[in-house]
Amino acid sequence: QVQLVESGGTLVQAGGSLRLSCAVSGRTFSNYVMGWFRQAPGKERDFVGAISRGGERTEYADSVKGRFTISRDNAKNTVYLQMNSLKPDDTAVYYCAARRDWVPQGLYDYWGQGTQVTVSS
Repeated sequence: QVQLVESGGTLVQAGGSLRLSCAVSGRTFSNYVMGWFRQAPGKERDFVGAISRGGERTEYADSVKGRFTISRDNAKNTVYLQMNSLKPDDTAVYYCAARRDWVPQGLYDYWGQGTQVTVSS
């Protein structure tokens, strides 16, 4: 079993920056592709981005390209989501997730509980 715990969500003004973290335990972290998703109120959960097991590949949703960056530290069993130039439309609960293979927008096996990001205008 893999446990994921997100942190770093808070209230931030439009144009600001925020970094989310997701700490992973239970299995070998470097064996997993890590993804970030978000769900705004009344909307479906959407793909934000993903990073490969070694960190050499990333993929992002068009809505966040150029503003968000995913990175990972396999020594710390942690994946990060750096969010810059935040917009009110980025307001959502952000989730990290894990899967074994590089299918960034496929189904993920393990999920965190989410962290709330609110961007004020």
